[in-house]
Amino acid sequence: MEIVAQIRNRLADVPDPELGISVVELGMIDEVSVDDAGDVVVRVALTTAGCPLRAQLTRDVREAARGVAGVRSVRVTFGEMDAAARRTALERARRAAQERQAVTTVAPSVPVLAIASGKGGVGKSTVAANLAVALARLGHVVGVLDADVWGFSLARLLGVEGPVEAVAGRMRPVRRPVGPGELRVLAMGLLAQEERALAWRGLVVQKAVAQFLEDADWSGIDYLVVDTPPGTGDVPMTLARLLPRLGVVLVTTPSRAATGVAARTADFARGHHLRLLGVVENMAPATSASGEEFAPFGRDGGRELAESLGVELLASIPLDHALAQAGDEGRPLALEGDGGAFGALARRLRDDVAPPAGQAGCSARLLDALARAVAGDGAPGAFPGELRGQSS
Repeated sequence: MEIVAQIRNRLADVPDPELGISVVELGMIDEVSVDDAGDVVVRVALTTAGCPLRAQLTRDVREAARGVAGVRSVRVTFGEMDAAARRTALERARRAAQERQAVTTVAPSVPVLAIASGKGGVGKSTVAANLAVALARLGHVVGVLDADVWGFSLARLLGVEGPVEAVAGRMRPVRRPVGPGELRVLAMGLLAQEERALAWRGLVVQKAVAQFLEDADWSGIDYLVVDTPPGTGDVPMTLARLLPRLGVVLVTTPSRAATGVAARTADFARGHHLRLLGVVENMAPATSASGEEFAPFGRDGGRELAESLGVELLASIPLDHALAQAGDEGRPLALEGDGGAFGALARRLRDDVAPPAGQAGCSARLLDALARAVAGDGAPGAFPGELRGQSS
């Protein structure tokens, strides 16, 4: 059936959360069926039945299948690979890792969070900066890339200054310790004067963004947070080409003007096989100390947008003057207390939506064996005994 073929084609863009290789290439898609009403069932074979990444795989598979015309609903079921299938998946992963030349130093298993919006002025960069800080406070090494070439502001928001140094021929992101974690920041604001306009377009912009990824040392990070320009265009397409685990976090205010434009960005993401991780509603209604509610941008727009897109509302961040003031002073509000709404958003992403590779467990031993094989430790194809046809 044509629609099944289209779904399988879309699923080929869904990577295994740990190995960073297509679930189709690994043989994890057991079966795809669709009825006349457009209700789809996808059966996924896991390397182990107790996989802690079921929720993430479910979201990614659903998101990919929803992008096919004629699909009304998607249900994901799970099975477990037998010994032979597991052995075949490992061999495919090993071959793919050996044949695939790394374009960037961002490991395939690193979750990439593209903070996107439909229009400017919704606080996208503020969300990106505070989310990066909140993830670092959880003990992670967080790469931060300001890909908003024309409207760069992350360096100021994070209180980070240059210069950007070159080490072994690669740009070295500026490092800032944050609690038990660390930020590693690469931004146009560290390379160009803040008041100077960059009249770049087309291929020049694509090349600049590619250089931030191809010519920089991003090794050792647990997450990469990318602030993207508002709307759609060359930058997100370049990012998607270079970063296989790119996921989109869509930022909007509650106003219908903002959510309507954000919906177009979501449509762009799905049309270009990007994973839509969820919606963050910024500038949501706030309550004063006296109990009076202020809702200058309306209410519930983020929730309604998430429901219409079939994704989760990841966070609703109240309008707060202190948030803007803290950004102007280069001390993100997420540094205070437990990080507030941004701390909750970071924990939500870490625990459920986009866990770091070190926390994953479905293919941990497969990944360890794969890394040793690719590094040349032992003869090619030699893996631990427990992976040779035995259950993991």
